Amino acid sequence: MTRTMAWLFAACLLSTLSPSLPISTVTAQQTANDSSASGSDVDLQSLSFDAMLTDYQYALKPEMFSLNSQNKSLQMAYVFLQGEADKPVVTLLHGKNFNADYWTPVANDLNQQGYSVLIPDQIGFGKSSKPVDYQYSFPGLANNTYQLMQELGIKKSIVVGHSMGGMLASRFALMHPETTEKLILINPIGLENYLKYVQYKDVSFFYETELKKTAKTIQDYQRANYYDGQWNDQYEALTYFMIGQAQGPDSQQIAWVNALTYDMIFTQPVVTEFSDIAVPTRLIIGTRDRTGPGRNWMRADIDHELGRYDQLGKKTADAIPNAKLYELEGLGHLPQIESFDRFKPVFDKSLTE
Repeated sequence: MTRTMAWLFAACLLSTLSPSLPISTVTAQQTANDSSASGSDVDLQSLSFDAMLTDYQYALKPEMFSLNSQNKSLQMAYVFLQGEADKPVVTLLHGKNFNADYWTPVANDLNQQGYSVLIPDQIGFGKSSKPVDYQYSFPGLANNTYQLMQELGIKKSIVVGHSMGGMLASRFALMHPETTEKLILINPIGLENYLKYVQYKDVSFFYETELKKTAKTIQDYQRANYYDGQWNDQYEALTYFMIGQAQGPDSQQIAWVNALTYDMIFTQPVVTEFSDIAVPTRLIIGTRDRTGPGRNWMRADIDHELGRYDQLGKKTADAIPNAKLYELEGLGHLPQIESFDRFKPVFDKSLTE
C-alpha cells in the first residue's frame, strides 16, 4: 500500500465510520467483571463493541483527558486512584492486546498499600480516541502520557510497563528521566531489535491479518502464547473486548489502527538505547514466555530463536545501568494475571528495593 493509498484509505474510513451505536452486549462485560461467572455462559458471537468501547464497562470508572496532538482534538481515557500523600504515584502502561482494565487487580492492591495509581488508555487503545490518520509512535504516546501527568499535577512517578507497554515505558524513561522515579518492566516486548531477524512487513499486511481475526483465532493465540495451553474464565474474559471490536460496527477502523500500532513495534526499537536509561530499573520476567513478534516471517539468512525470555531477562539486566532482575520460573507473558500470588511479593519488592 503506497502512502497515497494509505491516506485515501484513511479518508474513506473517516467519511464512513458510524457514530457510537447502542450495543446490546453489556451483560457480556458484566460477566467479564464477575469472577463468579462462567465464561461458557457468554455467547462469543454476540459480542459487539464500537471503537470507543462505549458499552464495555471497566471495573474502575475512567475519566477523559482532552488533548491536541497532530492537529487533532483527542480524548485520552485514564483511571486515577488517589493514595496517601507520602507514597509515590505508580503509572501502569498496558500492552498491545490489552487496555487499562486488565490492570485492575494490580491497581487496587497498590492503592490499598497507599500508592496513587494512574492507568492511561493510550491513544489508539481502550476507550481513547483511535484516529486512522495518526502517526503512532512510542515518543508520541510517551508525550501524550507526560501531558496527562502534567494535567494531573504528577511531578514524579514509578513507571510500570507490561508487554508493548514496556517499550513505551522505556521510551518515557529515556525522554523524561526527571519524571521517572523508577522504571519497572514486566515481560516487556522489544528486548530484541526485531528487524535484525525478521522481514519488514508493510502496514497493509497487518491490516489484512487484523481483518481475518475471529473469536476463535483471538482466543487460540492467547491460549497458546500467553498461558501455555491453559484456559479459564479469567483468561477468556480478557479477550471479550477484542472479540467485540473485531465483530463490531467499527471493525475496519480497529483493524487499521491495530495495524498502525504493530508497525511501531518493529520500526521503533528501544533496545538499542538501553545503556542510556538513567533511572533505577527493575525487570520482572516470567521465564516461560516465548513472545517473538515476527516469528512467522523470519529472514531466510537468520538462525535465531526469538523470545527466549529465560535468556533475555539476564541480557537486558546487564545492558541497563542500575537494573535488577526478578525471574518467575514457569510463568509466561502475563505473570500478574497467571499467578498474582507469586507476582505480588516480587512486584512489591521491585517498588521498594
